[in-house]
This record gives sequence, C-alpha cells and structure tokens, in this order.
Amino acid sequence: MEGIIRVAVDAMGGDNAPAEVVKGAVEAVAVREDIQVLLLGRKAAVEEELVKYTYPSHRIEIIDAPEVIETAEPPVIAIRKKKQSSIVMGMNMVKQGEADALVSAGSSGAILVGGQVIVGRIKGVERPPLAPLIPTEKGVSLLIDCGANVDARASHLVQFAKMGSIYMEHVVGVKNPKVAIVNIGAEEEKGNALVKETFPLLKECKEINFVGSIEARDIPHGEADVIVCEAFVGNVILKLYEGVASAFMGIVKQGMMSSLRSKIGALLVKPALKKTLKAFDASQYGGAPLLGLKGLVVKTHGSSKAAEVTNSILQCVTFKEQQINEKIKNNIEISSKEE
Repeated sequence: MEGIIRVAVDAMGGDNAPAEVVKGAVEAVAVREDIQVLLLGRKAAVEEELVKYTYPSHRIEIIDAPEVIETAEPPVIAIRKKKQSSIVMGMNMVKQGEADALVSAGSSGAILVGGQVIVGRIKGVERPPLAPLIPTEKGVSLLIDCGANVDARASHLVQFAKMGSIYMEHVVGVKNPKVAIVNIGAEEEKGNALVKETFPLLKECKEINFVGSIEARDIPHGEADVIVCEAFVGNVILKLYEGVASAFMGIVKQGMMSSLRSKIGALLVKPALKKTLKAFDASQYGGAPLLGLKGLVVKTHGSSKAAEVTNSILQCVTFKEQQINEKIKNNIEISSKEE
C-alpha cells in the first residue's frame, strides 16, 4: 500500500497489555487513514481484545509472537534467546523494512539492547538516547537522555544536543530550538566533571542554539526546548516530574471535595481546570524515541493506557514524514567531516 506508514506495535508490552494496546491501535487507525498497525503478540490474546472493536480489517494485522520478554529478565539474554518475542520480531521488521517503526511499552532494557543490536545505530552515532517530550508552561521540551546512557561522555551529550535540536525543529515545529544543559547553577564554572567538560563543547557547536545551563526548577517553565543530560539525571527528572504531577492532581481533587462550598466551586472551574491540567498530561505527547538508530523505535511508559499508545503511533508518522533519521545521518556525517 503506497503512502501507508506501517507501525509494528508490541501488543504484549506494559502493565495494561494487551487490552489498552489494542484499544490504542484501533483509535490510531481511526484518526489517520495512512497508518497500518501490525500488532505483535500472542495471537489468541490479541484477537480476544480486537473483536471488541469495529475497524477497517486491512488496517490492523495480527502477527503471532508467542514469546514475551518480561521486565525482570536480563535484556541481553532475553534478546538472544527469545527470537519469537514481540520485541525481537518487531525490531527485525524495522531492520528489514517490513515496518517503518516499532512502538513498545515493554522491557526498557530489552528495547535499548534490541535497538542497538538488531536495528543498529546510524554510522557515527556514539550512543542512541531516549528522548521524551515533557510538558512545560510554554508547550513542551525534549528531555535527552532520560534512560539509555547513565555513563555518558561529553561527546555523547553534544550528539544528544544535535539530534534533539533536529527532532524539536522538524517533529514539534520549534524553529531554532533553545538548547540547555542541566546544571546546579547558571554559572559556566559550576557542575560536575561531565557538565564542565561538555559546556564549552556545546558553546562552540555552531549547529545548535545553545543558551547555557538550566536548573531543574526552570525546566517546567519552558526556559529551554532541548534539555541535555546523561540518563541518570534525566531519569530522575522525568520520574520526579511525573510524581509531582500525580501528587498535585490528587491534592487538587481532594481539596475540591473537602466541603460543600468547594464542591460547588469545583463544578464552576471544572472545564477550565480540565483544559489546564490536560496540558500537563505527558501521555498526549506519545512515547520516547530512541534517536540515532537506523530505524524508528519508540518506548512508551510501562503503565501506558490507550491514549499514549495512540499518540505514540501517530508520532511515528510525523517522524517518518519529516525524515528525521536521514536528517540525523546527514548532520553526523557533516560533523565527522569537519572534525
């Protein structure tokens, strides 16, 4: 089918699989007519969920993947031994061009290992980072890296900045995105050894719009479009972000239900509050692409519901249309020649 984006989806990955994954796939094909979803998983379990919906039968295909990689399994061993798992089969489909992308809420370790070992890195890319969009006052920012490389080097962070800038400009539509490195202060001389080594390299990089350091408290205010850090720091920021948002929403709901007066007030402000809080719902922005691979792999939260699965599938279409991999490849090649 010409012009159709084929997205392989791990139907067995995540806490809510396969029910929410299947629902998300059905909703995705209802939104766009140029998507075909390939649901990989245990056929009987996927079929049991799929029969609940009405959808164009030629737009969703079930591919039997009898094995499942569990979260606690050692990633390298699981990738090597479970060839018939949804993650490994999906990775191979991307590698062989049978699918344009893979979306999975499954084992993070298996996805990171499989992405590099099976799909492979673009030549010149040192370390592929996970890059989720996080909500801010001004829209969204890209947090790169949030979980793939906990022991990154300065050269890795410079590549993260370049790849993140390409993604923000061409997928999100932010022209000349502002790039900042996470630090414990705004001054250039502050930070740990990695930040101190990376800062001048980012400052000298002509391919990005580097604005200096950013403190964690300024991230939610949208002070930068691309937030650069190694994965240990990035993962802490992401998890704290999610935890504070969840706690805040719980406190707001509890306060609104505390008395008759607050309940009446809640009814009056509910429409405006719902719209405001939706802007800080990370699920509407899709998953985290593993940037720098030869094909597209998107990791969604293990607790993903249908909405996040749907948005992750739609995210793959934009990524493919904007030829992000080709742009990253060209950028890395040019940088290598200049060095």
